[in-house]
Amino acid sequence: MTLPGRALTWQLGEVAELVDETPRVKTILLDAPGWAGHRAGQHVDVRLTAEDGYVAERSYSIASAPEDGRLAITVERLDDGEVSPYLVEELVVGDKLEFRGPIGGYFVWEARESGPLLLVGGGSGVVPLRAMLRHRAAVGADTPARLLYSSRALADVIYHDELNMLDAADPHLKVRYALTREQPEGWSGYSRRVDEEILRETAYPNAEGIAFVCGPTRFVETVADGLVAIGYAPEQVRTERFGPTGG
Repeated sequence: MTLPGRALTWQLGEVAELVDETPRVKTILLDAPGWAGHRAGQHVDVRLTAEDGYVAERSYSIASAPEDGRLAITVERLDDGEVSPYLVEELVVGDKLEFRGPIGGYFVWEARESGPLLLVGGGSGVVPLRAMLRHRAAVGADTPARLLYSSRALADVIYHDELNMLDAADPHLKVRYALTREQPEGWSGYSRRVDEEILRETAYPNAEGIAFVCGPTRFVETVADGLVAIGYAPEQVRTERFGPTGG
């Protein structure tokens, strides 16, 4: 967790495991002996340095819960990216990765917080939300939680098996999907972009608790506006957005 006046320093982590989440997305698990811990929802900066001295930095949400044994980030490969193609396609177990963090204190959730938890993610915006759900499960919290996850197709759903397993194991958690472009035969979830009607069906009655929304800028703005329209106060809706960054 970032402390006022504390300078973040770059440190090295060793790649311990690589997990293919989808054809374009990979989770990188790091052994990081100097890691001081984080809160669910925070992120880290990753720095790559080329042989000619060229440096590229990108920010990635932390995918692991504070209770997990390894620090994890989940990276989506962008075709025109500078950093993500290397991380997804070339990184191997045993490589060293330079990072600093944790960063951020607004888009965070701790199990001790009271009230229902509503999570809405678009694409790779599910990453910090997954960290929150893993944290919730790790401490055995029974805080009511709902996740609404929008993706283009079922094959693009990150952490699909894990999310379904968490849902099946916990009566206080409900996971719902919205597939916007392609749906498998017999699909019973939502088959369109998240709109006010979907939010009204997913959110808690009387706009209880707090909502976390993460994804592309337009998605986040649409969802945040929709939540306010159905009764959530602006201060109940915490957002984190990303746009084209070069990856």
